Amino acid sequence: MKRRQEYMRFSLVKEMAETPEVIRRFPVDEVREEFSWVAERERLLLTGEGSSRIFPAGNVRASLLREGSPVRVEVEGAMQAREYALDGWGVFVASNSGKTAEGVRLLASLREKAQDVVVGAVVGRKDSPIGKGADAVYELRCGPEEAVAATKSVVEQAFFYDVILRGEKAAARREELADLVDEVFWMELPEELIRPLVGAPVLYFGGRNNGVAEELTLKTNEITRKKSDYLEGTYAVHGIEEVMSPEEVVVLIDPFEEEEEKFASVLEEGVGVKVLAIAHRETRFPTILLPRVEQGFAPYLQLVAGWNLLVEVGVRSGIHLDKPQRARKVGNEFVG
Repeated sequence: MKRRQEYMRFSLVKEMAETPEVIRRFPVDEVREEFSWVAERERLLLTGEGSSRIFPAGNVRASLLREGSPVRVEVEGAMQAREYALDGWGVFVASNSGKTAEGVRLLASLREKAQDVVVGAVVGRKDSPIGKGADAVYELRCGPEEAVAATKSVVEQAFFYDVILRGEKAAARREELADLVDEVFWMELPEELIRPLVGAPVLYFGGRNNGVAEELTLKTNEITRKKSDYLEGTYAVHGIEEVMSPEEVVVLIDPFEEEEEKFASVLEEGVGVKVLAIAHRETRFPTILLPRVEQGFAPYLQLVAGWNLLVEVGVRSGIHLDKPQRARKVGNEFVG
């Protein structure tokens, strides 16, 4: 986006713009020392609700699988996790408020049923119900978010997991990542990439199961007030085309090169929808072209490029970016 001052009247944009500094200031050594016990746990469950789970947990799980890590990482919502046998596991509960009801209930269940479980919390306040119920706590340093849509906190949660689970692969290049996040967030987007989304009733985000496309699907609801859907992997060409309409838009996140022809055939030619891409290379679709970066950092840039795009769509649609009509900052707050 190019009109910095015009957009900075929104808390949402200010908080997005603070993200690079959150990465730069991240207390790497302190975190690695305090959470060194993670190395002793071969099985980890990462939980949280909404934005506190989707990208932070999904991204690090995908990175560890890609890199061949021996650590088993599972990602699950807290209520469903209550049904699992987690004896001997390490469990992390992420919650900006530290008061998310599902997380509080999971902690109570673990203390009652699980043997030899270690619980870590990634929260906005240590003295919150989730913080007080955990064995080890990381208190977010990003500061409070006034906008309903979580942004800088999402990246801090994700970087926390990267630091404790990927070590130097994440920590050593954080200055580079911060600089690139700043560059991508403020990059000017071509009008041809923005205009189709403004008029579209539904936005689809297709991509890997690493949290990027799914998180942007949620952010679409909060920032643009449009309906959206997450199409995992190549789901977009496995039946949903039957109910798509030409006025809708599909945004592909780092599409698989060998599947681009199929996407074009089914979606553009078959349905007539507009297909765009966010990628680190040119694609056959109109593309937000991102800098090439170490593979573990690429999802951060894809996410921030999506923020950039959604802010432009929201502003052009006359939306007050900070004030959804029904969505709440704490979706399901524990009372008790």
